[in-house]
Amino acid sequence: MGRARSGASLLLVLVLLLGRAGVTDGLKITPTDQPMIEKAQGEKVTLPCMFTLSQEDEGPLDIEWVLIPIDNQKNEQTIIMYTVDRVYSNYYEGMHGRMQFSNPDPKSGDASLDILNLKSTDTGTYQCKVKKAPGVQSQKIQLTVLVKPARTKCYVEGSQEIGNDLTLKCAAQEGSPLLSYSWRKLVGTGTEQLPATSLLNKNTGELSVKNASQDNSGTYSCIVSNRVGTDECFLVLNVTPPVNVGGIIAGAIIGTLLGLCLLAFFISYACKKHKEKKYEKEVHHDIREDVPPPKSRTSTARSYVGSNRSSLGSMSPSNMDGYTKTPYSQVPSEDFERTPEQNSNFASPKHTIAYKIRDITVV
Repeated sequence: MGRARSGASLLLVLVLLLGRAGVTDGLKITPTDQPMIEKAQGEKVTLPCMFTLSQEDEGPLDIEWVLIPIDNQKNEQTIIMYTVDRVYSNYYEGMHGRMQFSNPDPKSGDASLDILNLKSTDTGTYQCKVKKAPGVQSQKIQLTVLVKPARTKCYVEGSQEIGNDLTLKCAAQEGSPLLSYSWRKLVGTGTEQLPATSLLNKNTGELSVKNASQDNSGTYSCIVSNRVGTDECFLVLNVTPPVNVGGIIAGAIIGTLLGLCLLAFFISYACKKHKEKKYEKEVHHDIREDVPPPKSRTSTARSYVGSNRSSLGSMSPSNMDGYTKTPYSQVPSEDFERTPEQNSNFASPKHTIAYKIRDITVV
């Protein structure tokens, strides 16, 4: 009896094991060999999500992609969904119009997601969820969007004179870390080794040159790179002899003095011209306002006749002999250079005395 019962138990265990071996595990997502993906900004990326179904999965098929934010305080963000044979892609404004399922028919077993024109803000953890009751599976992929180095600038810090210490600097205005810098000196179509006295810092892009000489002159190139791209800039180094500072100072002083002399000359000249103009105006004003007009010849003739008349009146007849011989025609004529206005005034009673003198009779 005991042996019969133990044999039945072993048979039952074998049957159960065989039954379980014939049962499938249901919905499965094929593990990806790219759990972490790095891409450059502006490129396209495909996040893989392949799955298989079993006969036991009889419920409706739902596929959902979500973005898990870096900040744990924020909730997951659904970005695209497939359900009831329809695609819904208006959940996430940040990727609107830039994402789509790689396969137009995701129920075929390919739920991979394409993201176009990548941006640095697309960096994050993406999770693919596939549901078909009673099976539920998911898979996560880490996406890092890197920015290529761009707008790199080269410049020199320090005086480019023989014997000085110089620093050649290189900096990319754009680019995701970690950035690596390298310098090279260009000669024709090739390159040559950097100066023996130089020291390069690959992390900061600084190339220090000690005790610079004219041999260090030339064209240098700086290359900055990261995992997704490179950028380059150029710099021309011209090491020259020291400048004669004393000569420059002397020249500056002489130039300043000459400038001051010229300025003083122009100011003096301007003041002189101003005084001359002012004097001319004053003289012109005095002639017009202060100087009386010259005496007319009429008044001269009148005074001459008056003086002769007074002389005649005071002389005795015995003394008149000399004066009678004097012709009255020698009296200055009032008609000499007389204006019409003076001629009209001459006929007035004030001037008749000159004519009455002619009627005087000498006794």
